[in-house]
Amino acid sequence: MKILVIQTASIGDVILATPVPEGLHHALPSAEIDILVKKGMEGLFKEHPFINRLIVWDKSEKYRDFLRILHDVRKTKYDLIVNIQRFALTGLLTAFSGASNTIGFSKNPFSFLFSERIPHRIGKGVHEVERNISLIRSLIPAVQRAHEFGSLPRPRLYPSPANEARVLSYKTNPYVTISPASLWFTKQYPSGQWVELIQTLPAGIHIYLLGSPSDIPLCEEIKLLSGKENIQVLAGSLSFLESAALMKDARMNYTNDSAPMHLASAVNAPSAVVYCSTVPEFGFGPLSDKHWIIQSRKELSCRPCGLHGKKECPLHHFECAATISPDQFPLLL
Repeated sequence: MKILVIQTASIGDVILATPVPEGLHHALPSAEIDILVKKGMEGLFKEHPFINRLIVWDKSEKYRDFLRILHDVRKTKYDLIVNIQRFALTGLLTAFSGASNTIGFSKNPFSFLFSERIPHRIGKGVHEVERNISLIRSLIPAVQRAHEFGSLPRPRLYPSPANEARVLSYKTNPYVTISPASLWFTKQYPSGQWVELIQTLPAGIHIYLLGSPSDIPLCEEIKLLSGKENIQVLAGSLSFLESAALMKDARMNYTNDSAPMHLASAVNAPSAVVYCSTVPEFGFGPLSDKHWIIQSRKELSCRPCGLHGKKECPLHHFECAATISPDQFPLLL
């Protein structure tokens, strides 16, 4: 049996999609499971034990590469396509894939052409992983039983021995990681408040600042303002899986409501997650066994102001972040 899983969104969404191929593999161990992701996300699945083939969509040549992928998919003759993405082009790809069975969310504009359409509802405390798993619940009795008993599978990534070796030298002393950046201003805890948190950490704890190359200036600013000697900027230096391997053994991983939170969940690393303008009830919260949610104690009528955050505070006070204090963060493990 040949199966294709489609999730061409950004890193957090892709990580939260991993329980789908994981569940399919455990239920159908002889199936060949391929996954389609956008360019830049392929590093998440390097040496993944359950992924047969990785298909990468270069969205810098969006439509031209779409035609290449459509030809590839039709040639492969998949038995099943599970489309987690809700955008039109992936719906078109699914509908004209030639697969005998196609499943996706009803919000996809082309879902009326799928074999099975599943609702995708934000809110009421339903986690995105549960929404994703709903796509395959009817196919896999084990998934249905887990749902009935309230069990929710964690996203999973698989750092390789090479990834582990790459970060081994950073693990010689007790340490924490801080991932201070976010794509959205109103989801990002302010740099000055990260510095306040750093000042509360014990003297012997090493601090690693994680992120993408574009996050380096923010991390350098936090390092400078902290005045700490045992702080190191690793933003832009580690791959996704290397970052996950480092987070796994940290005394704590501090993040915003953003992709690093999902990296921590995917290796079951302890995490303390700051929610500024968003709320965990949207269904994108941490899933590590040990996790803490930090948010304003103040009742704010303007919060949440959006599902994904905004480029600036609509009311220009950003109280959802300003009213969070360092004493709300957990003690180190």
